[in-house]
Amino acid sequence: MDKLQIAFDLFDRYNRQDPNLVIWDNCTYPAEYFYALELYNWVIKLDHTPSEQLLLASRSQHIGRWEIPRSQYPAGKAGYLNWRSDLGKYHAEKAGELMEEAGYDEDFIAGVKRIILKQKIKLDAEVQTMENALCLVFLEFQFEDFHQKHDEEKLIHILRKSWKKMSEPGQQAALTLNYSDASKALIAKALA
Repeated sequence: MDKLQIAFDLFDRYNRQDPNLVIWDNCTYPAEYFYALELYNWVIKLDHTPSEQLLLASRSQHIGRWEIPRSQYPAGKAGYLNWRSDLGKYHAEKAGELMEEAGYDEDFIAGVKRIILKQKIKLDAEVQTMENALCLVFLEFQFEDFHQKHDEEKLIHILRKSWKKMSEPGQQAALTLNYSDASKALIAKALA
C-alpha cells in the first residue's frame, strides 16, 4: 500500500471509533467516519485534480471530533469560538500524528495542517475548496436536523454565514442539492 492509502486507513479506523451515529440511506455509520467520506467526495467533485495534501485534509478535517465535546466549553459565542479553535488544532495534530505513522515527512504534513486549519481562506484555492466542501456536507447531510433545534431567524443566519464562506463553485453546487420544501423556503429568504 502507498502512503496515501495507509493514511486513509488510519484516519478511517480512527473515525470509526466515533460513538455518535448517522443513519443515511438505511445504513448506520459512525458520524465522523461518514462525514469524512462525504467531505472527501465533495472535494473530488469540486476539484477534479486535487492535490494529495487536499485529499488527506478532507479525510481528516474533523478527525476525533467527538473527543472534545462542545459541552466542555461555556455557552455563548466566546465558548463556541474557543471550542472551534481548540478543535481545529486538535484535528491538525491528530492528522499529523497519523500521517507521520503512514510515512509522510514534516513539510508535507505542515501543508495538510494548513488546509485543516483553514489558513489563508479566500486566498488559497485548496483551503477555499475545503471550506466549500465543508459547507456542502453541512447543507446536504446536517441542515435538515437544524430545523428541529433552531428558530427561523437563527436558521437564516446560519445559511447566510455558510453562503458567505463559500466561493461561487460552492454556492452553485449548494443550489443543486435536494432540500425539503421548508429548507428551500429558508434558503430563498436567506439569499433574498
